[in-house]
Amino acid sequence: MAKMILLLLILFFLHGVDSSPPHACDALNPTTKLFQFCRTDLSVNWRARDIVSRLTVDEKISQLVNSAPGIPRLGVPAYQWWSEALHGVADVGPTPGIRFNGMVKAATSFPQVILSAASFDSYLWFRIAQVIGKEARGVYNAGQAKGMTFWAPNINIFRDPRWGRGQETPGEDPTVTGAYAVAYVRGLQGDSFDGKKTLSGGHLQASACCKHFTAYDLDRWKGITRYVFNAQVSLADMAETYQPPFKKCIEEGRASGIMCAYNRVNGIPSCADPNLLTRTARGLWHFNGYITSDCDAVSIIYDDQGYAKTPEDAVADVLKAGMDVNCGSYLQNHTKSALQQKKVSEADINRALINLFSVRIRLGLFNGDPTKLTYGNISPNDICSPSHQALALEAARNGIVLLKNVLKLIPLSKRSVSLAVIGPNAHVAKTLLGNYAGPPCKNVTPLDAIRGYVKNAVYHKGCDSVACSNAAVEQAVAIARNAERVVLIMGLDQTQEKEDMDRVDLSLPGKQRELITSVAKAAKRPVVLVLICGGPVDVSFAKDNDKIGSIVWAGYPGEAGGVALAEILFGDHNPGGRLPVTWYPQNFVNVKMTDMRMRSSPSGYPGRTYRFYKGPKVFEFGHGLSYTTYSYQFKTLAQNTLYLNQSKPQTNSDSLRYALVSEMGRESCDTAKTKVSIVVENQGEMAGKHPVLMFMRHEKGGEDGTRAEKQLVGFKSIVLSNREKGEVEFEVGVCEHLSRANEVGVMVVEEGKYFLTVGNSELPLTVNV
Repeated sequence: MAKMILLLLILFFLHGVDSSPPHACDALNPTTKLFQFCRTDLSVNWRARDIVSRLTVDEKISQLVNSAPGIPRLGVPAYQWWSEALHGVADVGPTPGIRFNGMVKAATSFPQVILSAASFDSYLWFRIAQVIGKEARGVYNAGQAKGMTFWAPNINIFRDPRWGRGQETPGEDPTVTGAYAVAYVRGLQGDSFDGKKTLSGGHLQASACCKHFTAYDLDRWKGITRYVFNAQVSLADMAETYQPPFKKCIEEGRASGIMCAYNRVNGIPSCADPNLLTRTARGLWHFNGYITSDCDAVSIIYDDQGYAKTPEDAVADVLKAGMDVNCGSYLQNHTKSALQQKKVSEADINRALINLFSVRIRLGLFNGDPTKLTYGNISPNDICSPSHQALALEAARNGIVLLKNVLKLIPLSKRSVSLAVIGPNAHVAKTLLGNYAGPPCKNVTPLDAIRGYVKNAVYHKGCDSVACSNAAVEQAVAIARNAERVVLIMGLDQTQEKEDMDRVDLSLPGKQRELITSVAKAAKRPVVLVLICGGPVDVSFAKDNDKIGSIVWAGYPGEAGGVALAEILFGDHNPGGRLPVTWYPQNFVNVKMTDMRMRSSPSGYPGRTYRFYKGPKVFEFGHGLSYTTYSYQFKTLAQNTLYLNQSKPQTNSDSLRYALVSEMGRESCDTAKTKVSIVVENQGEMAGKHPVLMFMRHEKGGEDGTRAEKQLVGFKSIVLSNREKGEVEFEVGVCEHLSRANEVGVMVVEEGKYFLTVGNSELPLTVNV
């Protein structure tokens, strides 16, 4: 009888319904009813344990890697844990879980994350992730995906402007990054924006994975690589900067995946740190999901870092720390010998596998044919749909930042004028996408979009490439002299900044500056400079040059970025984006990229990000202009004094009394809150969408180097017609918004006067301990 069951299973597994995506427990399979893991009336954990209990040791070990083979005797198909969806479903990697080789040839390619972040619009981020999750499920339903676990978002802090992967992140601020993490995870996984949706049976639309846990923001800089880098991080910086986005991702977003990083933190490899993976993520934050290594991050623990003495020790280190699956083959190759040497137990392996199979069950992949279940009606027709492409255009429009606009040089007139478009980024569609991008639904370069307004716009590349080792300055100058208007489209691309390649300076590459200044000098009128790049560049020369009238930062704006840029240049859209990172001057490169300190020091270290940096800036965090002007006016606080009611307050070195957030308790924290409203007025002639950013600072500011100069409390967008007023409201809580980390990484709230600021408007708020 057992042999007959096995034969039926294998035949069904090999010759099942070809049009269905890979799945287990199909109703047409005569043996399905024999397995408890196929019973949807049982809990996810029970079902996962049942699967694991049926596996041999060799089968168990085979499942510990990203390319998990099938188990024909149980009707379990092969599974690929590694798929990418950073800003659209992508076929990235040596063994991509997504393939665009069937009915589905492309997917909506949204702006690179750094530009979407510039919209400061959480609901926009949520809608983008919703679409990505829906299109991912559509690809799966079409049979072109081997898995539904996507290794995004990247929520590391963009700490250093040279970081090649900073483009993948929401920027330098933990509050923004945490909000992005929550919005993305909820959207991708099928939750509601407020997180209150009850997923049927815990059924995920797709699985999100927050990475790279933790303090990872160096790839390859001056010979130092992420594979061996030991990030020395203070307890204060860990608590206040590096960990909050991951805490938000897990506690509020309820992500079903985490990726541990390559680097060591204070000597311990992230993937081998039980304090990080088990005590913090699963214990303190109640993480429910799987933990993957970055690719080959287990092997480097022995091969490169020398942390483990043998390959078997490396296997034991990561499994006992709480990691579940290895991107790579190291666990497949060395777990058996680690087991034989008693460095790991079968229980360690079982623990990991229960987490892994639980996520696959939550994705509905053990409930029968997914096309007949929740999300089963999503088809290839839903991918690259008009509404999805319209959202990509909206995201690009709302992210692009106007950095300079002297004498309202732009918007340009739509009337037919002589226009020259010059630059290596003007007519290359691929550059618009950034990294981790799949094939887009369509390609429209900035030049093509501009020619939609000025049909006969003259184009010259200007440089041989973005590296601009050779610049055709004379030809570009000749073209500029004959044009009424000139738009220069310059910047970076993936040859200058990407994964595994950090920059060594902040200047524009090669002879770009020479080309820009020569063209600007020769042009009849001030020119427009468009920068397509992820990381900041020092364009002080352009900021201070009267012949360069406007500067626009377009990030990597995605498939619709060319159209969005043209709409802004010609006034069909009013720009409202604001920088999610500080733009530093070139001399910031004197700061070692390996120095993880956020706070400045008396020895001359300038600190990092708008919160702690004490030095000159090219453009500040939050900077962004519009074709209109906005004014702000605070309304009276609901309470202008908040009481912590602590019976035993402590006193710090400044003789300020303070309370520990951990000792206040949820009830006290919920009580110590107030609401504040701000009246926003559009004082110009053009309607616009405007992100309102509210900061706070303590009356002592950052004078001693321990407190932030200022800290973002929150952000909200408002759409206003010309001359219209509107109101936005923020809730301010002392525990969440007014606390800071002390030297041992404990969050405290100090007494004294705080100031809430929006633009140039300020409102005092007193805290009594």
